[in-house]
Amino acid sequence: MNPTTVDVGLGHRSYPIRIGPGLLGRSADWRAAIRGRHVLVVTNATIAPLYLERVRAGLDGLVHEALVLPDGEAHKTLASTDRMFEALARLGASRDATILALGGGVIGDLAGFAAACWMRGIDFVQMPTTLLAMVDSSVGGKTGVNLPAGKNLVGAFHQPRAVVADTDTLATLPPREYRAGIAEIVKYGAIGDAAFFGWLEEHADALNARDDAVLVDAIATSCRHKAGVVARDEHEHGERALLNFGHTFGHALETDTGYGTLLHGEAVAIGMVLAAKLSADLGRASRADAERLERLLLAFGLPTAPPPSDPQRLLALMRLDKKNLSGRLRLILWRGVGHAEIVPDVDEAAILDVLRAG
Repeated sequence: MNPTTVDVGLGHRSYPIRIGPGLLGRSADWRAAIRGRHVLVVTNATIAPLYLERVRAGLDGLVHEALVLPDGEAHKTLASTDRMFEALARLGASRDATILALGGGVIGDLAGFAAACWMRGIDFVQMPTTLLAMVDSSVGGKTGVNLPAGKNLVGAFHQPRAVVADTDTLATLPPREYRAGIAEIVKYGAIGDAAFFGWLEEHADALNARDDAVLVDAIATSCRHKAGVVARDEHEHGERALLNFGHTFGHALETDTGYGTLLHGEAVAIGMVLAAKLSADLGRASRADAERLERLLLAFGLPTAPPPSDPQRLLALMRLDKKNLSGRLRLILWRGVGHAEIVPDVDEAAILDVLRAG
């Protein structure tokens, strides 16, 4: 299967997203993104035994080192970025150095943040190995780390030089991680493409079976949606906030349960259902569309109800969300499938009702 290319149009900072099987082993597809002679490959303990040597084999002639971090959201911290800075210093990395982020969203966010900070900004290339990272976190230049107070509270916008999505890596992805990635694919249909949402309903069985052709189509469609939004609103002054449908609820759930208890995609799936139910409660959308969203997520084996939690604590965590302005809650809700919108000053009593009802 020939790779599919989706371009992110950002003028002189534009970059390609390459999607297809076998790309990590075809260095000709990504070596051109490396402009200097120093390369740091950042990965984790789960991915390194599977794919690290395949990437390093494409770095002949360059000065390179690998840093293997522990796996999991709990390690998306400033301490991990410190380890990257130390590795860059050992490497003698100059301003034309490149970081290769080989892993899922945690590795991509950490490596991108380190690249944004080292000497005030060096190149990095995203090599996502999870479905969620391929369709979401690897595209668009959002980088960052978590704090005990909340997800991604420290970070920077820093675009990659390229995204290399080798779909062969999904063969080793555990079923739960795979399902979590599908949640972000569903999101693109939910917020702005009712036809794609219907396509996902029709192809749910094929996606669950990891059918290669259907999977590449789903990834490419998701990336086209995100690339278009990023090109129009790179720094989230408006439209890009719609990509956070379900995320304000989801991030609060992740923080409340302890990073790693709920996978990010699982939390987003629950958050999207809560946002849809809240939209219905507020008279902005039909209850039937919320039920349709829930059915699709359940077809992919995703959770749709929050674990037992304190609604008041969740609301307090939601107040820390970066989309809020002047301390006022600003949520991404919808008018129904394919029609998300930014809603300021959402009634907190209504939010609490949805959280209590689950």
